[in-house]
Parts: sequence; structure tokens; C-alpha cells
Amino acid sequence: MAVNPDPKPGRWILPLVVLGMVAFTYFFIGELPEASTDTTLAVGVTTTTVPPDGVTTTTPGTDPGNGAVDPAVQAYLTELDEVNTSLQLLRTEMVTVNDGFDADPREIEYSDAEARMTTVETDTQALADVVAAMTVPVGFETSHQALTSAIDQAAGAASDALDGLQSDDPGELRRAAVVAYTQAADNFATEVENTRTAAGVTTDG
Repeated sequence: MAVNPDPKPGRWILPLVVLGMVAFTYFFIGELPEASTDTTLAVGVTTTTVPPDGVTTTTPGTDPGNGAVDPAVQAYLTELDEVNTSLQLLRTEMVTVNDGFDADPREIEYSDAEARMTTVETDTQALADVVAAMTVPVGFETSHQALTSAIDQAAGAASDALDGLQSDDPGELRRAAVVAYTQAADNFATEVENTRTAAGVTTDG
């Protein structure tokens, strides 16, 4: 009877299988294409600027997250722009009436001048009332005080100009009031622009 020199022939099967797997893996990796050196990964880059002192400054009325103007602030600025536009038209009307009344020969007669200056006075006071009733966003209280002061001065000057026209004064009071009115209107326009700058909103054009 022949004797089996290896009583456990199956013990060689597992090493042969492992060796075959290693050889196959080596061959498979060798067949893979090499990575291209020209490949560029598209990665979004966000740059954050931090002040030297490390303190972040937030502009009143803006969202510190994206710099957008708060809707309440934008509504406030829009209303100020509307008031300013109306005031500047009244300023032009005041100067036109005053100059026309003083022209030689006179271009605007007394009755017409009185009616038109009365309208300027009434409309300017109405604008002052609008400004006084506005909802002021937090951080704009001081600038709104300046705006209120300017529009109130314009309303007072409009009344003085009308009073001067209706009085026996030769014209000095009326002319001085017209100058005061135009200056107040200019001051209001300047304050509106300052307020827009503080809010981080610039005037187009």
C-alpha cells in the first residue's frame, strides 16, 4: 500500500489562492491610466478681510452677514428721497416767484405771487409734517434730527417770505426769507446724502 507523503494536501490551496489574488491586483493596478498633471480642481475661494485690530465694524442699517440694506432702512431712505425731490421743486418755485416779482418790468404780479408763495408755504409745511412722522431706524436718530431741523427751517422761511410779500416792507424781509429757504433746502439735500452714505447706499449717477 502506497503511503501519502503529505497527509493534508488541502493546506496548499489557500496560499495558492492568495498568491493568485496578489498577482491579479498587481497586474490590474499596472493597467490603470496615470493621473493627468494638467487636471485642475475647481474650488470656490472666499476671501475674508479682517481689520488689523480684529474688530468688525457694522454699518447701521446693514446686514453684517451679506452687507444688504435692511428693508426698513431702505424704506426710510426712499421716503427721504421723495421728500427731498418735492422740496427741491418747491425751492425752484420759491426762487422763480421771488425773481419774477422783483423783475423790472415785473414778470409776476402781486396776486399771482401771493397765491404761489402760499402754495409753497403750505406744501413745505406738509413735507415737514411727513418728516416729523417718519419711523426712524435705529442708528439714524442723530441724522434725522438734522433733517428735521432743515425742513422746519424751510417751512419757517416760506412763511416769512409770504409775510414779507404781504407786508409794507419794500422787499428786504421777503428776499432774506427766500435766501433762508434755499439754504435750508440745500441743507436738507446734504443731510439726505449723508444719511444714505451712513447706510452704505450711494446715489446712482
